[in-house]
Amino acid sequence: MSIRHGLLALLERGQMYGYQLRAAFEESTGSTWPLNIGQVYTTLSRLERDGLVRPLPESEAGQRPYEITDAGRADLALWFATPISRTDRPRDELAIKLALALTTPGVDVRSVVQAQRSATMRALQELTRLKYGSDRPEDLPWRLVLDSMVFQAEAEVRWLDHCETSLVRHRPAVPPPSAPGPGDTPDPTRWADEEARR
Repeated sequence: MSIRHGLLALLERGQMYGYQLRAAFEESTGSTWPLNIGQVYTTLSRLERDGLVRPLPESEAGQRPYEITDAGRADLALWFATPISRTDRPRDELAIKLALALTTPGVDVRSVVQAQRSATMRALQELTRLKYGSDRPEDLPWRLVLDSMVFQAEAEVRWLDHCETSLVRHRPAVPPPSAPGPGDTPDPTRWADEEARR
């Protein structure tokens, strides 16, 4: 979810200023995606530049509310109507990390997998605890966000299990023994060891 469209969706509810938008965003996502106020105001500036929101006069307390424009409503409607493509999502850092671990000398890939599984299981337990912490109807939006995170964590654990099984089956290619050079004395025990490993 982009912060841009999140703020537009919140402004569709009514006029809000920056701190209200931040609080409403975090409430809607169950604080699973904390925003800092700088992100909110930077995004509002871009939305204003693009004609999707407009600032209103400051209140007596010095707060400047924003409202969504017709162009902002059209952009928001298009976002809701357009499926999210997997190519639009951030790269999977864990998959890249494990791929690099396999090809980096001295890295114990099984330890990397086990450490990640332990961390993911802890996160899964915490998400499940949060999910069942409240069943008020108004909590449904953030419970759905938590459900998504639970399903992702469960899928990650299954994928890590698959990785571990693949590691057990994986036999790295043994480079062929190099022939002794002109000044080298062949070591018969080394050749015997290499043949035995084959």
